[in-house]
Amino acid sequence: MNLSQGIDIEEIIRFEKYENDLNSKFLNRVFTKNELNYCFSKKNPAQHLTARFCAKEAIIKALYPFENKKLLLKQIEIINKNKYPQINILTQLKYKYSFSLSLSHSKQYAIASVIAIKL
Repeated sequence: MNLSQGIDIEEIIRFEKYENDLNSKFLNRVFTKNELNYCFSKKNPAQHLTARFCAKEAIIKALYPFENKKLLLKQIEIINKNKYPQINILTQLKYKYSFSLSLSHSKQYAIASVIAIKL
């Protein structure tokens, strides 16, 4: 099978404590500069940080059946291209993939769903 799915949901409150701390060790260990710049340019950074964290977790889950190594969260970058979130893998993987990513959030929760197709 060349298709796999990953999903993750998190409470936004988990990231609210970082809304005023762009230099947080935790944030800089998990997110790239591009991601942090994007999230902190928004009115509610915690929602965007949480959604991107969910996306990273969902990607790791989707790639689990194919890859023999676990990716680090910072090796996955969620960027916006043409107003849509895109996945940028910053390390060499065993195979090439096509991804489909969906992000959503409410006031309390953020969720991400990823479909990975091994090419």
